[in-house]
Amino acid sequence: MTADEREVSRTDFEKLYKTYYMQVYSYVMTIVKNAAMAEEITQQTFYKAMTAKEKFRGGSGEYTWLCAIAKNLSADELRKAAKKADLEDHEAGDGLDISAALEDREATLRIHMVLHVLEEPYKEVFQLRVFGELSFRDIGSIFGKTENWARVTFHRARLKIQEKMGEK
Repeated sequence: MTADEREVSRTDFEKLYKTYYMQVYSYVMTIVKNAAMAEEITQQTFYKAMTAKEKFRGGSGEYTWLCAIAKNLSADELRKAAKKADLEDHEAGDGLDISAALEDREATLRIHMVLHVLEEPYKEVFQLRVFGELSFRDIGSIFGKTENWARVTFHRARLKIQEKMGEK
């Protein structure tokens, strides 16, 4: 790669960073709910995008591509944090009210069991809207669909979840 090509590539990356940094950071923040972790994941997202730019096929918009990278990195980071927290809780052996903790865990487990069996795209649309707090426009963009499609899919997902929760 010549010096001119490196300069163009650096300029393109700087433009991408300046254009989408706050949007990607906000998206990650809605997922991880921790400013320091969101900052780190956002930085990793742009680093990964910069190092994998030639893998970008252009089948989606740049923002959608960056959100997909950020979503995967966020999931990895949350998994690591959950494992670490479980290990620390186990080692600490604190004297919390065990029956209340078990009830909360059981309710959470029921909800996640319903989400686990929910078919796609309902599951992901519901998670992006509720846990990711994304707009319907952003959700539609991620799937390459319309805002209205995202609204209808979310509504159907809610109905399916309510139906399955009623069965249990």
